[in-house]
Amino acid sequence: MKRTLWRLFIILLLLSVIPLAEHEMTFAKNDNSKKEEKSTFTLPKNVLSLEKANTHPNTTMQLEMVEPSNSTKELMESVDISIENIHLIKLLNETSIKPSPIAIGYRGSIYLGRWPLTYQSESTTVIWDYQKINENKLNNKNGQSVEELRYIQEEKKKINGALANKIEQPEVIKQLMLQKATAKTKLPLSFATVIGANSRLDNYYHVPANKVGYLHAYAPAVNEKGQVVFGEVTIELKGHTKKLVIKNVTKQGVGAWIPIQDHIALSFQTK
Repeated sequence: MKRTLWRLFIILLLLSVIPLAEHEMTFAKNDNSKKEEKSTFTLPKNVLSLEKANTHPNTTMQLEMVEPSNSTKELMESVDISIENIHLIKLLNETSIKPSPIAIGYRGSIYLGRWPLTYQSESTTVIWDYQKINENKLNNKNGQSVEELRYIQEEKKKINGALANKIEQPEVIKQLMLQKATAKTKLPLSFATVIGANSRLDNYYHVPANKVGYLHAYAPAVNEKGQVVFGEVTIELKGHTKKLVIKNVTKQGVGAWIPIQDHIALSFQTK
């Protein structure tokens, strides 16, 4: 009898410990994945900021935010699809429709057109050597001691981002993608940035005697991919009520290259 009770005690103890161990393993796995996702957008040591050293001052990209009015919020709550397009939100804010409380039996509709409603991000990756913009060279083959090679931008370079495929209303799509990518990466992104001539940094690289040193500079960029949701938007009126109706909803895949503003990636080698 005692032996049976002892066995039951051991079984109950194991059953209580195993779920706890599995929970700890799952938590550790999730914690590691979060760390991995976070580290993806951390600047490597060879990627440096040129914000203060850039001889061409870039205008910081300000993402426009539009707050929906109370009536617009009510309309947006009447549909299941998220609306992030600020141009559509502006139009809804400017639309003043007040159905009469005594308009019994009244029906009507206002067609607003086909709109990109929202962008759903699927992958965001950083390409640190997106575009080569400069090369500094130091020939120390006849030297007797170590020389120092520094980064100096030889020519003015403009780095342009772009959508990877054709799509309706490309400027609106760019804005939607830029907003999502900036929020995910916390990096200063812009579809166009300039590195001015004679921009330079104080850090240096050693070129030994009898060697030639090369310092390559690259403009980094984010590769953003996802889906744009389109739909035909109508305001429907029925009696004293109004609601938003979205029909013929479609999705289209889209990708984009978005440069990181005022940053360069340096690669040093000797031959």
